[in-house]
Amino acid sequence: MADVLELLDDIVAGADAVLLFSPSGSYHERFDAADSVGVIVVAPDNDVGAEQFVELPLEFSDVSKRIRFGVEGAMQRELVNEGDVLACVSRVFDDGLDTVSRVRSDAFPRSGVYELFADSRAPPDVIRNVLELAIELGKKGQKGKPVGALFVVGDAGKVMNKSRPLSYNPFEKSHVHVGDPIVNVMLKEFSRLDGAFVISDAGKIVSAYRYLEPSAEGVDIPKGLGARHMAGGAITRDTNATAVVLSESDGLVRAFKNGELALEIDPEDY
Repeated sequence: MADVLELLDDIVAGADAVLLFSPSGSYHERFDAADSVGVIVVAPDNDVGAEQFVELPLEFSDVSKRIRFGVEGAMQRELVNEGDVLACVSRVFDDGLDTVSRVRSDAFPRSGVYELFADSRAPPDVIRNVLELAIELGKKGQKGKPVGALFVVGDAGKVMNKSRPLSYNPFEKSHVHVGDPIVNVMLKEFSRLDGAFVISDAGKIVSAYRYLEPSAEGVDIPKGLGARHMAGGAITRDTNATAVVLSESDGLVRAFKNGELALEIDPEDY
């Protein structure tokens, strides 16, 4: 009878590459010393000095989504090929890596999440901060009630030219940035009112209460989505901005690029 460890070896047998999700330095060194298979680190920062690295801008609590992002990133960066067999080592229960999954690089269709971070004009950390803010707002709402919000990130000059103020701009003479906990509290409060937030490439809050005025002609958004999503899609068609929209009706967070829906996530999954 086969030993149970031999049976488990089948999970990694014949793998073309190993993806390590947020490994410690010592853990990475042990894998990196083996020359039989390529090692790719997927993490928020390359603290271990990996030669092959995919930035993980969101801390996905769902392991399948975390793996999917890592695989998409590795394929986008041409670190793995179509059809490669991958052993993905990740964390589920504690601070260490404790779970191994065997997947094929083409096991699922592209979600667009990696391209959203990698190809946006604003740096990944700015996109991440805005997404995290929208996700947190989607989870908690405003005083227990669901709210909607629209954040336009990057290419702020053009965005301002294609919009007009609905009220005074509380950020006109400020130099605050998204991601600062105090600033995020302010943004949550202002989200109760109409209009979009405009955020620069560097993450500076340029304006609140902006009415976006791009033409909606030719913008294709999923049925059932309203004016906030249409405005977000249209402004990204006419500028190099990325729009992040929190829906008041269904609570989902959606991101638009180049006039198209690039990402749809449920805040409760994060």
